[in-house]
Amino acid sequence: MKLVSWNVNGIRACVKKGFIDYFKEVDADIFCIQESKLQEGQIELILEGYHQYWNYAIKKGYSGTAVFTKKEPLTVRYGLGDNEAEPEGRILTLEYDEFYLVNVYTPNSQRDLARLPYRLEWEDRIREHLLELDKVKPVILCGDLNVAHQDIDLKNAKSNRGNSGFTDEERGQMTVLLNSGFVDSFRYKYPQAEGAYTWWSYMAKVRERNIGWRIDYFLVSDRIKDKIIDAGIHCDIMGSDHCPIVLQLDM
Repeated sequence: MKLVSWNVNGIRACVKKGFIDYFKEVDADIFCIQESKLQEGQIELILEGYHQYWNYAIKKGYSGTAVFTKKEPLTVRYGLGDNEAEPEGRILTLEYDEFYLVNVYTPNSQRDLARLPYRLEWEDRIREHLLELDKVKPVILCGDLNVAHQDIDLKNAKSNRGNSGFTDEERGQMTVLLNSGFVDSFRYKYPQAEGAYTWWSYMAKVRERNIGWRIDYFLVSDRIKDKIIDAGIHCDIMGSDHCPIVLQLDM
């Protein structure tokens, strides 16, 4: 089974930059996107053979997630807990026979860290959600988690310490999540891989020089880590300031 996750930074713009070509070429069983940045009816995305599930933000041109899946899920949830009205469209939970898939777009703490308290509250709620699901069947979590976990996960760790996405608080929350029974699939396969990034600033020459951050992840329940065949980063795929990531599982 092949899964893909990609923060497209606006699906309408990404479609104009080769999204469909990549989508067809990668031929994923499940394809997740974050930051769709649209409302219902603003795009007609024809993806033959796939069921489409969208969670739109109330605010126009902001946030949003979607999942495109060959196999129809048993259930689909659009919020956390009993709250289906998630106003920023940041989460989709799909239930399959053998696992839950959770696609998330984690809130950014913002440059001045004004949204850090909200972000930390989100982390607590999403972890509770994942642990509740994990009691029933294994979980696959994917998306833009907006944090570089370790120094190896960004180019300039020393100068970025304390900045949004690399605060001790955000990194600590990722550690707590992993310690609660989840595995970072890429680090499980490639624990020492350096220069493996999924996001680059739009500043000139930054991506060409690979000055990036790894903030997009596939996490899986610890008990299915032995089913990970490979975890990849398609850094050559343009169309967004993020690149797609891929997980192959023997499920």
